[in-house]
Amino acid sequence: MSGTTGATRESSAARLLLWGLPDAAAMRRMRALARAELTLLLRSRSALWVALLMPVLMVGGAYSATEEMNLAEAGLTQGEAVLTGGVGMVLLVVVYLNLVPALVTRREERVLKRLRTGELMDGEILTAAALPTVTVALAQCVVLVVAGSVAFDVAAPGAPLVLVAGVALAVVSLVLLAALTAALTKTVDSAQITTTPVLLISMLACGIFVPLDVLPDTLANICRVLPLTPGFELVRHGWIGGLSDSEALRAWALALVWVAVGVFAVKRRFRWDPRQ
Repeated sequence: MSGTTGATRESSAARLLLWGLPDAAAMRRMRALARAELTLLLRSRSALWVALLMPVLMVGGAYSATEEMNLAEAGLTQGEAVLTGGVGMVLLVVVYLNLVPALVTRREERVLKRLRTGELMDGEILTAAALPTVTVALAQCVVLVVAGSVAFDVAAPGAPLVLVAGVALAVVSLVLLAALTAALTKTVDSAQITTTPVLLISMLACGIFVPLDVLPDTLANICRVLPLTPGFELVRHGWIGGLSDSEALRAWALALVWVAVGVFAVKRRFRWDPRQ
């Protein structure tokens, strides 16, 4: 039986390597695991609070914060700054802050270890674990784009494909970052501590709360090479523009480089066995 399981895992790995996409069997396995994760998410009041209400409060906080900024320097209106930053805020809070404790909980309860003994590949397990929160985040982003555009009188996204691609890159980066943070987190309670640095740095230095164009040039250039900044810059560019062709190309390249680095780091550093 173990030989059959090993052969299946190797076959799935080969297909993923050759085609870059999971096959039908892998999709069924991930769908079943994601459904179980969604059930657990809906049963957790604290997780639902983070996923549904906290982004709304933080977008409201962003609206208050931007009132004191000179957004004209960045070529933004207050509504544009709040909505484009709000997309990043929703992704950061819903995906990152929910996924880290979920992964730590599954690891410490030996769920991840048991899942690895079956046909599920490592990437399938992490993808399925992230799907519920990613789905909730994307749904909130759609509501924010539609309702926010009407409420703040902001034009529809000028380059929707770039916006979608920026959101996708930001989601992948956040999932990888959540996996790496979970590897450093010993207990579920300590997740509140280990996620705080990433949360604060992302809000203040990745163009979510504070547009990079209003920062000093040297500081802005440093912030632009942070892992999450390229994806958020592409989100803003896809909605309201603002990047030159060379700046957009740099953002694309940086985003892809950070995703590749993140995949490598997760493969090397993610912990599947309990730390306790």
